[in-house]
Amino acid sequence: MRGVSLFRSIQIKLIMMVLLLILIAVQLIGVYFISTMKNSLTNSFTVTLNGQANLLTNLISYSNLFSENKETDAQVGKEEMLKAIVQSFDTINGAQIQVLDSGGKVLAATSRPSEQSYIGRKNTSLLVSRALQGVRDNEEEIIDDDNTRSKVIAKPVFNSNGKIVGAIYIVASMNDLYQTMEGINRIFVSATLIALGLTAILGVLLAGTITSPIKALTRQATAVAEGRFDERVPVFGKDEIGQLSVAFNDMTDRLSDALSINEEEKEKLASILSNMSDGVLATDELGRVIVTNRRARGMLGMSELNEGTTLSEALGIEKEPIAETLEGKESSLLLNREGGDEDEELVFRVTLTPIRRRDKGVAGVIAVLQDVTEMEKLEQSRREFVANVSHELRTPLTTIKSYAEALDDGALDEPPLADRFVGVIRSETERMIRLVTDLLHLSRFDSRRNQLRRQKTDLAEMLEEVVDRFSFQLRQKAITVTVKVENKQKTAWLDRDGIDQVLDNLVSNAIKYTLDGGTIDISAKTNEAKLLAIAIKDTGIGIPKKDLNRIFERFYRVDKARSRNMGGTGLGLSIAREIVRAHGGSITLDSETNIGTVVTVLLPIVPEGSESA
Repeated sequence: MRGVSLFRSIQIKLIMMVLLLILIAVQLIGVYFISTMKNSLTNSFTVTLNGQANLLTNLISYSNLFSENKETDAQVGKEEMLKAIVQSFDTINGAQIQVLDSGGKVLAATSRPSEQSYIGRKNTSLLVSRALQGVRDNEEEIIDDDNTRSKVIAKPVFNSNGKIVGAIYIVASMNDLYQTMEGINRIFVSATLIALGLTAILGVLLAGTITSPIKALTRQATAVAEGRFDERVPVFGKDEIGQLSVAFNDMTDRLSDALSINEEEKEKLASILSNMSDGVLATDELGRVIVTNRRARGMLGMSELNEGTTLSEALGIEKEPIAETLEGKESSLLLNREGGDEDEELVFRVTLTPIRRRDKGVAGVIAVLQDVTEMEKLEQSRREFVANVSHELRTPLTTIKSYAEALDDGALDEPPLADRFVGVIRSETERMIRLVTDLLHLSRFDSRRNQLRRQKTDLAEMLEEVVDRFSFQLRQKAITVTVKVENKQKTAWLDRDGIDQVLDNLVSNAIKYTLDGGTIDISAKTNEAKLLAIAIKDTGIGIPKKDLNRIFERFYRVDKARSRNMGGTGLGLSIAREIVRAHGGSITLDSETNIGTVVTVLLPIVPEGSESA
């Protein structure tokens, strides 16, 4: 594996490429040079040998050594002359020379002992046969038993009449030629190895100049991939690699800036999502939830969502709206969920919007959850308020209209009956005035136009005056009232008219719903939280548990028929709560059926001379 990775190095590849190019070029040059050299030497050797063969042939031919004289002395003389001529050529190239007659018999040969044995014997060589037939160019290369390469030439000998009278047979060794070629080959191989070595060294240096910047670029690219943007690629020159290094450094700076901006935007988006009052869920193209914010998990009652949870499973709705949104259609729906309390129901508005990606269609869904529970409650309260006001006004108006028509129809002519009708009209009119007045009070509190006028108030005096105002009703029902004020807190800075209205309403309700002979206790003290606590406790019929949470709602009555007959508008406790809230306090009610009710008003103790709440 190490060898494989080594050959993957661009430096090794460059060196190998250069070496291969040099080797191929040298080999091509060497093959051409050696081949040309070999051909040149061989041709030169052959030409020289042919020249010597032609010279010998001409010499023998002009010496007329192949005459037809059969005398013994003449014959012996010719053989001796042929032998002398042949031996004179013995030293040329170390050639072996044979002179043959027209029948192919060896007449003379070189002086070597091995050659002398051929005299008188017939040479059956094919080249000799061709030469004796008149073929002038007869040559070939042979390899003998000693692996010696030799050049063989056979030429015909003509007499003065042009008749073939014999032949010359020459065998010349080519060992010197091939040894010269081998020497040239060795020189060439040595030169090639030296050239390759030098090329390798130069290749390493050259590859280093190329691969060093590339390695630096690789290290910097790795650093950038790991998020380290403080390093820079060294620039070694103004060539292409130098320009690449400059461009890479510029790209690193731009990428660092882009990632910084992206991180900032991501943190902003994460902060916005985390602190949104609305819940947000995002899905992929398959409808699986991939992003949620804290508000969404809280609204859905989930600490975390499991991987692969679909949006329909998370919201607990059908899949059709999600599928339609993934097709590009926006939609909105209401989602009802149970709250923390058993009787509380939360209402969420879910807005489904497709996430569109350029040239890729819908890539997911954004679901925005808005808690519209309070809005729904306010809308329900508004509808109930309008209905209650309409009902409260319709009843006295119907009564007034009926009695006015009766008077118009002739009841005015009967004084006792007319006086009673007029009394009913006056009573219903006063009831309507009280209702409108209470509504105006509530309207001022809702619009925060009601200004408090605080003044130093003696608590015992205030409570005694409340009892005095209801003394007639108390005597009628034989109800016993006790007033108790803590010695430590005798005075307080209050809006006297507003608190009087609150106490009048609470004491009036206590008297209404307390049976004859009951008791009412009114007390004022400072509790552990340093708040002024004014409590009205009665022994009346009490309020059912199911109505306690709604007792301060506008127009809410526990016993509607009885309350209306007693002249109530259903707004008294609502007005009392708004006045107490304007003081920065709170009002609570605790009651048990047939045992009694305790209403406690908690007010902050405002120091003398301070700003009003």
